[in-house]
Amino acid sequence: MGDLVSTVVVAAGLFAGTNVDDLVVLTVLYLAANAGRQEANAGGARPWQIWIGQYLGVGALVGISALAALGLTVVPDDWVRLAGLVPLALGVRGLGQAIRSGDEQTPTVATGLAGIVGVTVANGADNISVYTPAFRTLGLPDSLVTVAVFAVGVAVWCVAARWLGSHRKIVGLVDRWGHWIVPVVFIAIGLLILL
Repeated sequence: MGDLVSTVVVAAGLFAGTNVDDLVVLTVLYLAANAGRQEANAGGARPWQIWIGQYLGVGALVGISALAALGLTVVPDDWVRLAGLVPLALGVRGLGQAIRSGDEQTPTVATGLAGIVGVTVANGADNISVYTPAFRTLGLPDSLVTVAVFAVGVAVWCVAARWLGSHRKIVGLVDRWGHWIVPVVFIAIGLLILL
């Protein structure tokens, strides 16, 4: 029983430590979704798309890491950084929309399920380098427990981001500056992954 508890604690720490930036991304996605509901012409992602996209994206990262842990070279290290092009491109597109629209609306940087999955995978691509050695050393039973903890972690992150995305002060800030903040956050994440 002690081994199970320690595995859960380590897995929770691993998830939280590698996904702090994902909490920011999820909050931005919920803010954009809230703006999309308030403005008829802004098409933010729907909350269910954020949840499912997050699960599919994290699942893809875990799957790639598990395959790599089995000794397969699925994604060369140099290619992982190229995943930063996805949020960078979305951010540049959103910034272009903000410049064209002025202060009129908050641009959407990721729409639909595919966009959310893409942002999740691109943002978490660097996690592969952490998850791969972890899965290699854990063994199958502890790896399965870790995957279950990650599944719970995704739910916790989605709930926390939704709360942050509906907090009055945060919503007020985004209403005023969101059309600039949202794309800049995605550009920064893309550059961070690339560099």
